[in-house]
Parts: sequence; structure tokens; C-alpha cells
Amino acid sequence: MKFDFEDFNTIVVGGGHAGTEAALASGRMGIKTLLLTQSIDAIGQLSCNPSIGGIGKGHLVREIDALGGAMGVAADKSGIHFKTLNLSKGPAVRATRAQIDRDQYKKQIQVILSREPNITVMQQQVKDLWIEQDCLLGVITQLDVKIPSKMVVLTVGTFLNGLIHVGQSKFGGGRASEPPALGLSNNLEKLGLKVGRLKTGTPPRIDISSVNFLKMEKQSGDCRRPSFSFLGAKNSLPQVSCYMTHTNESTHKIIQESIELSPMYNGTIKTKGPRYCPSIEDKVMRFNERKAHQIFVEPEGLDSSELYPNGISTSLPFDIQYKLVRSIRGFEKAIITRPGYAIEYDFFDPRQLNPTLESKVLKNLFLAGQINGTTGYEEAAAQGIVAGINSALRMQSKDLWIPKRSDAYIGVLIDDLVSRGTLEPYRMFTSRAEYRLILREDNADRRLSCFAKEFGLINNEQWDRVVTKNALIKKLDRQLKSTKVNPNSEIGEKLLEETGESLKHCKSLKELLGRPKMTIEKLGKFLKFSITDYPQSVIEQVEIDSLYAGYIERQKKEIAQTMSRKEVPIPKNFNYKAVKGLSNEALQKFIEFQPTTLTQAAKISGITPVAISLLNVYLKKSEQSLVT
Repeated sequence: MKFDFEDFNTIVVGGGHAGTEAALASGRMGIKTLLLTQSIDAIGQLSCNPSIGGIGKGHLVREIDALGGAMGVAADKSGIHFKTLNLSKGPAVRATRAQIDRDQYKKQIQVILSREPNITVMQQQVKDLWIEQDCLLGVITQLDVKIPSKMVVLTVGTFLNGLIHVGQSKFGGGRASEPPALGLSNNLEKLGLKVGRLKTGTPPRIDISSVNFLKMEKQSGDCRRPSFSFLGAKNSLPQVSCYMTHTNESTHKIIQESIELSPMYNGTIKTKGPRYCPSIEDKVMRFNERKAHQIFVEPEGLDSSELYPNGISTSLPFDIQYKLVRSIRGFEKAIITRPGYAIEYDFFDPRQLNPTLESKVLKNLFLAGQINGTTGYEEAAAQGIVAGINSALRMQSKDLWIPKRSDAYIGVLIDDLVSRGTLEPYRMFTSRAEYRLILREDNADRRLSCFAKEFGLINNEQWDRVVTKNALIKKLDRQLKSTKVNPNSEIGEKLLEETGESLKHCKSLKELLGRPKMTIEKLGKFLKFSITDYPQSVIEQVEIDSLYAGYIERQKKEIAQTMSRKEVPIPKNFNYKAVKGLSNEALQKFIEFQPTTLTQAAKISGITPVAISLLNVYLKKSEQSLVT
């Protein structure tokens, strides 16, 4: 097929989760987009665990979906085991998680991409950016082909100088059986991007026919299947069970006696891995008081002969991996189909990015995904969609979009990265969000679909769903408020009889719904309208808003107060040496991180309130002098 390179306005490098979402957002906003990947067949590949969602991560997937992204739809259609986590806890921390059929997920992503007329996919590795006179002109491929483009979005995952470790063996790779991206990292560093190294890992895969599931604890999915997409993507796939087993003292002894053969402990690997997803070596050595560690035995797919033992990520030699696997209950005769490994890779300091994910070093260059120091499919996809949106807005000469911490977990993620940076692979948790009662999974469409509509990421039918849902929520809310219950009335007596709730004063059903364990179903007998007129999603929203009304109102006031404070911008190439009284440490950090606002400056580790005060005074004086 003949390509007219002049047609492409945006190039997305990398076909992982960040790259696909970036390309889709750009294409849907009317931008001619080229997606460059090392392997067309691997687009949408789940590189590590076959799952989507989880605590904090499920929130990101819902938000991506509300913005018109593909991850939620693809996960719903390819899921083979769905679970709502933290179901017994409050709605803010509830999260959806699904086991995914790898092949089906990849297929769904590729189909979605193929349907976008503004997206072209090409299989070539990028070795350098095409730059002339400090202007980004496009990319240069491994075949020395120069492809022009006004915007470039880099989403190369763990492929930058990727190095795989199994025991003392090490070889280049972005993931098993796929080559690393060489050269690009060094070339970017020459431009002034600060490079670092991180590590992640994966467990060995197990032949399903060699496992005794009768010795394991069965983990069934939810009977009422949750979903990620607000569109309600249909899933016709059979649902399967997962299983749980544990390591034991024999397992731990094998690891302890072989620990010097682990590249993470003998000094071969010096980089940091994800704190909240440690290797089995780390678990055993750091928590030696523990006699056992959980292993979640997860299917790779309906037609796959492999299992993913989540919890025993390792880089020990292959023979040791065999011993430790076979020491585990249910794995006594297990056959390893693929060894576990650790992988080191380059990433770039996200503090060199604007909150739009555009590089501070080179205009029109955007970075998203693990290249920014994150871990996880969901974190990557969330960055990808923001980078895709902003590259398209730049092409359209429009103001770029910065999702706020009060808007979305995506805003929390990006703000954390660009303000604080990271020394280890960053992953999302609900605890990172200060407004988590407002930033729930269930209301992501109400929070973000307005942006998706504005940017052209969703069609009229999708937007009508949101409008209709909001209208029904308001209608149900009004009806509950208008129905009053008196203490001594017949309805009041029935309420006491049915629910055990007594009344001292006249209350609306809306107020009663704010009581613990009260539901619309329990109030059903006292309603003057049919509750069947409302979908479950609407009922759920009204119940949550009623129960947590006081807390939600308080968080809204906090957000309003924060928003009312005028953000103080810091000019580009600001001369920090002119600010008298700054300590040498503060001066060095300001120069190094180049914050764009006073708020960002305050978030830099080690920066004192005194330094911020001095900077603020100087900025105000500078502003006044310009006015006069």
C-alpha cells in the first residue's frame, strides 16, 4: 500500500495501551494519525497479567470509557471472570476487576482501531526524532525512513533499552520474544530529556493440564456481572473460575537457599521495581516472618493452555523456578511453559512534562505510559488518552486540557507524575485521591462525558445516554424530596414495621434514604411512583448521593475553595536566581524541575513553605511592575 506521508499530522509511537488510546483519541478528533509499532500483531497485547481493573485501576478504566476510550469496551467483551472488589465497603473504594481472554482482548482493540478512518497503522521501529533547528518535524525509523508529522506521541512502554533477566542469563527485549527499542532513548537523552532505569517482572506460566485444582481454593466470579463501559458492551463468552493457593515453608527455603542466584539480590539489577507488586524473592526475604503468600491462579484465556500464577513473579534461574513452583500445593506436577523474568528499561523523568503531557524540552512532543515511570495497563491507557486529546487540540489551535485532581483519578495520576516525579514504578490507588468520595467508579460518566462531547470523542447517541441518565437522577431525586412522611401517620407506622426506622419529625423519603442501610427498595412501598421506571444505575447514584450527602457537600466546598484561589503561573525560563533569600537547595530544585505554576513548585519534594512564599512575593512584584 502506498502511503502519503504528508497526510499525517500526528504520529503515535507504540501499539500498547497508551498508544492505542492516544491514536484513537487523536483520530476521533479528526486528526490524520499514524500509529507506528514494532509488531502489528501485538497491538493491544496484555504483556503481563491477564486482567483489567482493580483498586484505583478500575476507576481509571471507567474514566477512560467516559472519555470515549477503548479499554472498558474491550475488557467487557473479552472478560471471562468479573469481580467487584471492596463490595462490603463504601462506594468510593469499590472497584471492578476482570480476568481477560488475552487473544479476545487484543482482537477487540485491533477491531476498534481498524474502524477509525483517520488512523493508519504501520509496522516500523522508531530510532530517532526528526528535528531541525530545534523544531520537531517527525520521526526517523529503523529503516532510515523520515516520516513528517507536526505532533509526536511517544508510548514505547518497557521497550527502551529493555533488558530481560533470568538468573545469570540476560538478553535484550521489550518483553519476551520481542526486541528492545535501541537508540531512541540515547537520542532523546541528547535532547535534554532526563533518563532513568526501572524494573518490573512477570511470573512463570504454567501448563493448565499439569495442575491439580482440587487442592486449591476456588474463586468464583460475581453472579451479577459488573461492567467497565457505560455503554453496556455485550459479552457472550463463557465465564470461568479462578483459584487460590499459597507458598509454604518449603517454597521459602528453596528461595532463601538460592537467593544469591537472583539478579535482584546479587547486584546484577540495581533498579527499583513496583513496591506494590514485588517479586516472590522480595516477599520471602523482606517479610521472613510470613509463612505463606497468596497465589492467584488465573486463566490466560478460554482457548489457552496456560495459567498465570499471580504472586510469584521471579527472575531466579529456570531450574530454581521449577523447584519453587512444584513446592506449591496444586503445582506438585506443574510444567512451566515460559519462565518468569525481570526486565529493566529506560524511562524519562515526568517532571519534565507539562500537565498536558507535552514535553517541556521539545514543543509538540508528548509522552505517555510506562515511559513516564508508571506501571500497569490502566495507568498507561489513561495517559495515552490525555496525550492523544492534547496533541489533537494543539493541531486544532485550541487550549490544551488539564484534568484536575477534583475531576478524575486521571488528574491525580498526571498531577502526581509531573509535580512529584517517581523513583519507582507508579501505580494508582484510591488513597492517592483526596476527593475520592466524589471520584467514584459509578459516576465517571457524569464527571467526564462533557469533556468527551466537547472534544468530539463520543457520538450523539453516547451523549444522549449521559443526558438521559442525569435527567432521570434529577427526576427521582425530586420525587423522593416531594414525598413526606409524618411520625404518627399510617405510612410512618408502616415504615417502622418494615424497616425498624422510627420518626421523630416529618421527613422526606430523600432524607430517610440518607440513613445507614436504607435503600430505595426498602422505601418502595411508600413511593407514589413506580421504581421500575428507573434503571439500576440511576437508583444507585441517588442512593449514594443521599447517604453521603453531607460528606459530598463538604468535598465540593473544599474543591470550590481550592478553585477560587487564583493559580499563579511561573513564566517559562524564569530566572530563579533573581529571587532573593532562596536556599541553594530550593534554587537548584526550581531550576531542575522548572515548575509551571506555584502549586507545582510547592509539591516538589524538599521545597519549604518559606521558599514558596519568597517565590510568590517575587512573582507578584514582577506582575505589578509589568502593569505599571
